[in-house]
Amino acid sequence: MDVPYALRHAAVSTWLNAAVPAPQVAEWDGHGVNVLLRVYAKCIHGQETEATRRIWDATKP
Repeated sequence: MDVPYALRHAAVSTWLNAAVPAPQVAEWDGHGVNVLLRVYAKCIHGQETEATRRIWDATKP
């Protein structure tokens, strides 16, 4: 039973690290967003630069 879970975990981790929005990943995975982020928060890394750019772009006049 470990293999299906490992494949699911790999897919969800990949989607999150590809910057797919958490609500979309939660829908595809069948989790609520709160559960998704609690379980997979440690998998989300390397997105700080992109997030900072989006915030900067959104606040430009």
